[in-house]
Amino acid sequence: MATEKPSPTVMVVLVVLLLVAAGAAAAFVYEYNKTKSAPSALTVKVGANITVNYIGVFGSGPQEGRVFDTSYYAVATNNLSYPKSLEYTPRGPVTAYTPLGVHVGPTAPASGYTIGNFTFNTVVTGFWQGVIGLGGNQTRTIVVPPSLGYGAMNTSCLRTLPLAYTVPVLSFVPIASFGTLYPGVSETVGTVFVDPNYGWNDTVFAVNSSSVTVASLATLGEKATPDGLPFVVAALNATTISLSSLLTPASAGLVLGKLPTGGFCTKSEFIVSAVNVAAGTFTENFNPEVQGETLDFVVSVVDIFP
Repeated sequence: MATEKPSPTVMVVLVVLLLVAAGAAAAFVYEYNKTKSAPSALTVKVGANITVNYIGVFGSGPQEGRVFDTSYYAVATNNLSYPKSLEYTPRGPVTAYTPLGVHVGPTAPASGYTIGNFTFNTVVTGFWQGVIGLGGNQTRTIVVPPSLGYGAMNTSCLRTLPLAYTVPVLSFVPIASFGTLYPGVSETVGTVFVDPNYGWNDTVFAVNSSSVTVASLATLGEKATPDGLPFVVAALNATTISLSSLLTPASAGLVLGKLPTGGFCTKSEFIVSAVNVAAGTFTENFNPEVQGETLDFVVSVVDIFP
């Protein structure tokens, strides 16, 4: 069997994706120039280290058909032919889009396997199992169920909130917290500014040695965006503002929100996963968007290092 040796011309680029949940090591990819000695003599086997290009697409759920990651710059920049998922994050310039280094097997050292200057790490089980038997330059579509991907939905990372609620017109903010909650806003009475969470205007109503009193200037019928979600001011009086959500059952799985401060289950972003009009509630899902979903990968083998 022919053995390929890596070229010394290498650029290593870190990417964090396709990692087994619960602490898998970061994967590394690289860009290189080399001449293949005998590509047809090699096929992917357990224990090999390979480089691949891929497109990851949701195979189930409300985002079915949307791309959540890719190593191809042409796919990353073409949103018409390849619509992206809610949490899709571009890697950057064209030089960031390089083949992914994969160790074909269930485990690898925390630092990965190294061949020359190349490092290869583990990916989700269904991905490495699906490339077994492929040769260089061959392509396959791999269907990865949650059990072989990122696992089932973690229900402890779901939280249910009301579709309608009230907030006070006046809020009392400790001096030490004001700059964090309202960046760049002067603590001067009469200052008017846009509320960073709700989107309506606020004003500095009063200031003392310990706190700043902020008054909301919301108006009836005004749209609001608490945590990035669509709401409307349904009623207000001298002390409270009543908000009503514009979410519908059709919104489930297709609306992305973000907490203005803090997080839940280590995340600040969430997806609205359910809207129950009868119960008057909606559900925020703080799981990674790939968790609990079937994933389709179109994978092309670039090089094999047995």
